[in-house]
This record gives sequence, structure tokens and C-alpha cells, in this order.
Amino acid sequence: MFEHFPDVSDEYRLPEIMGSGVALLDFDGDGDLDVYLLQGAPLDPGAEAPQSKFPPKSSLGNRLFENQIVPSGELMFEDVTQRAGLAFGGYAMGVAVGDYDGDRDPDLYVTALGPNALYRNAGDGSFELVDGPQDERWSCSATFVDYDQDGDLDLFVTNYVDFSARNNKECFSPVGLRDFCNPTVYNPVPDRLFRNDGGRFADMSVEAGLGDAFGNGLGVTTADLNNDGRPDIFVANDGTENQLWINEGDGRFENEAMLAGAAVNADGRAEAGMGVLAADFDGDADDDLLLTHNTLETNTLYLNNGRGQFFDATNRFGLGIDSMPFTGFGLAWSDFDHDGRLDAFIANGAVTVMESLRGEPYPFVQDNQFFYGLPEGFQMAEGTSVWGRLAPLASRGLATGDIDLDGDLDVVVSNNNGPARLYLNQTSGDRWIRIRLESSVANTHGLGARVGLRFTDGTGAWRRLHRDGSFLSASEPTVHFGLGGAAEVRSIEVRWPEGGMETFPAAQAGQTVTLRQGTGSPKPE
Repeated sequence: MFEHFPDVSDEYRLPEIMGSGVALLDFDGDGDLDVYLLQGAPLDPGAEAPQSKFPPKSSLGNRLFENQIVPSGELMFEDVTQRAGLAFGGYAMGVAVGDYDGDRDPDLYVTALGPNALYRNAGDGSFELVDGPQDERWSCSATFVDYDQDGDLDLFVTNYVDFSARNNKECFSPVGLRDFCNPTVYNPVPDRLFRNDGGRFADMSVEAGLGDAFGNGLGVTTADLNNDGRPDIFVANDGTENQLWINEGDGRFENEAMLAGAAVNADGRAEAGMGVLAADFDGDADDDLLLTHNTLETNTLYLNNGRGQFFDATNRFGLGIDSMPFTGFGLAWSDFDHDGRLDAFIANGAVTVMESLRGEPYPFVQDNQFFYGLPEGFQMAEGTSVWGRLAPLASRGLATGDIDLDGDLDVVVSNNNGPARLYLNQTSGDRWIRIRLESSVANTHGLGARVGLRFTDGTGAWRRLHRDGSFLSASEPTVHFGLGGAAEVRSIEVRWPEGGMETFPAAQAGQTVTLRQGTGSPKPE
């Protein structure tokens, strides 16, 4: 059993309403996905403060649940946290997953309301806490990325604001009652970039040009957004302008968000950026951006013109009005129904008291949303038609992966002050292909690679292999293609993150294949 504990008090301390995340990873190498859930803690354990309004309902500390699929196909999970050595006791927020030491086992970086923690996977079902990139501030989403393209995974960490339990500020709702503060009443703090030097990390934030760039960082995704062959970094900031860090290739980045059209929305306003994902929404072989935002703002779609320049296409594709009543956090932007178009799953939950729920035990709960991807854009589905009748919660983190090994994408959502939820995809048929990568360099799972299907009719489809994006969470590192009515697959192409392209033989529909670097046919870029 897992219930998130945010240490809710009458003081309306900002971290209470923000966390937390979830990771899907095969930590024990048995072929199925396990679940790691992030937990809160007493915000000021040394203070003589009122007791939490909602006492813990489960053990404190982050929890690791091992997936034990029985022969009948039924899912069972066992709490193996203590055995695995992952009982982090701080006020955890998010998690990044990546093989930073190149031994083919997924490692974990846990962000928190200071300090963070790096856990090395020992390969025997256990983890060890090791010296790693550190930050005593309030860290949120993080991602492993090979930004210098030397073959190993570096680390980017978003930082939020300069909150501490001792500097909590009083804020009020429009009707004069205590409520959570807007984050802009606190000072923003810069994010951090750490370079991996043989398994040890060096802080390169200043040298890379990030040192004096202040923003309320919550979400982050990495992708080659201007198609120059180098990974860029996009940060969703909460109430301040987003940052688009274009990789210059010499260890430095330039923030081109404003010039690129992705710093603010079409009205010129900075929105409350929570979660963010990069994916090829319109099928033109470049990555677009989808961001979740606060109530009375839209979830925002930025279309990429292929050169790293964006325009706000939210209303054009039908996303605006339906998202305005909600506060979005985690998101998935994947083909859940295998029709060849990207759908969107949005985890919602308010951050200020909803007047319609005032007087309720937890007046922040909202329904989650599912948007079908159609040729003309998005169409919101009634939640009951997708996952049945579920009581609304204050949802936050979201991760995707094939948890029951049936070929489609499932979803795990973490909920603030509530239980985690597992949404099992019941899409039938075999009109899908899943692709895993095995790299010959230290980035063993090929994080950041671009994978393309070439069809016999001359068309194609591209996806990026990633774990990052969403909000505070990490997903399965597998590329998933829905095939819909597409022609037969002719070949598969991989652009490896450190450079170089290979072509591989076609895979059959309904198969999960593993492509090993160096075993395909080299292809000129």
C-alpha cells in the first residue's frame, strides 16, 4: 500500500501541494517494469508545529514495488524497498532514471526539497547511495542526457524557488482566506547541469551559460529541437518565461526560447509551466512541444517548423477550451490506441483551493483527462468512457510503459495526498511495434536516440527514445509505434545520440524488438 504524505498543515506551505513523481524501471533485469514512488516527509521536523492534518497512511520514505507477473498474466507487486536500499527519507519530489555508470543497470537520481540523492544499481537487486550531483535547494524534475555526446549520461536538474519551512509566506484567496502562494512571491533559483566524467559529476552550470538564468523550473525535456544533431534542453517554468537551451556543441548553451516563440504563449504571457513533453505531433519528423498549465490557462501546443522555431497552435488543434478549467501536471503524449496518431493523457489537480470544493477535506481534486489524437487535432474523451468511474484526486506525476507485457502503453499516476493509480491499457490487436536499443557506449539504452520506421509506400514515422518529460517522473525507455492503417514496414532507422545512423531490417507488427548498435547497416546522415 502506498499513500502520498505531503505533511499538510494550516500554514499552506508551498511544497505541500506540488509533489510528487513516479518512475517505471526494470531494476532487477527480469524483463518487466517495476514501480518507484516518491514520498513526502515532515517539512520542518525540528519545529514545534501543528501535527499534519492528514497523518501518514503508509510507511514514510520512497517505495519500490517489484512487478511479479504470475503465469496467468495477473499483476502482483511486492514492496522491496528495504531489500533494495531505496528508503530515501527526505521530502522527495521527482526522479530521473539512467545508466550513468555504463553497466547496463538503471540508476536513480532522486530530487527533493534538498538534499538530492544518487543511487547506483549494484546489479544484484539492490542500490547503493553514492556521492553524486548535489543541490540543497528545492529541486524538481531532472533528466539524464548526453549533452556533450561523449557516450555517457550527464544530468540536468531543475530548481524551483527559494522556499524553506522557515520563510513560508502568508497568501490569501480572492475571498480573503488563507491559501497557497503563487510561486512568484518567492525568488526563483537557477537550474544545474552536471557533466559525467567517468562516473563522477562536475557542475558545469556556469561554464555552460546557465549559472545566472533564474526561473521557477518544474518540468524538463531534452530533444534535438533545431535538428542540428545535438540535444537541446527545454524547461517549463512556473509563472516565468520558459527556457529553450540550444546546444552550441562546445559545452555551452544559449537560451533562445523568446526568439524561438516558446517562452510565452500566443498572447505573450508566461504561463504556469508544470509538465512538458517533446514528440512529433504532426508527423513532419521534428519534435513539437506540449506543456501543462494552471487553471484559466490552456495546456499549450507549440509546433516546430523543423528549425527550432515554434508557434502556439493550441486553439488550432482543439486543445484550449477543454484544458482551461484544469491544472495539468504530468502528461503522456503517445499513441495509446495504435491508430498512428499521438494521444494525450493529462494528470490534473488544483494548486489553490477550488471554491466549489471549499469545506471538503481536500479541495484540490480534479478529474484527469484523455485527448484522442485525430487528423484535425485533439478530441477530449469523457473519462468514464476511457477508464470508468474514478473519484477525482490531486494528480501530479505520470509515467508510461508496458507494465503487463501485452504490447500497449500503460500509465501510472502519482497523486498528492492520495494513493497511486495504475491505468492498464486494454487496446486490442497487434497494430504496434515496440523498439528497445542496446548501445555500444556507456549510454547503454540509447537515451536520446531517434528511431524511424520506413514504410513500403514511401512514408515514415519518427519517435525519440526517452525517459524524461511529464512532471517529476521517468518512463520506460522504449520507442512505441502505433501502426493504424499504415503500409508494411520496410526498414527501421536509428540515429544514435552520440552521432551516426544505422538501418535495420523491418519488424513485424505486434513485436518488441531490440536493436544493437553496430549490427545494422551504416547510413549517411
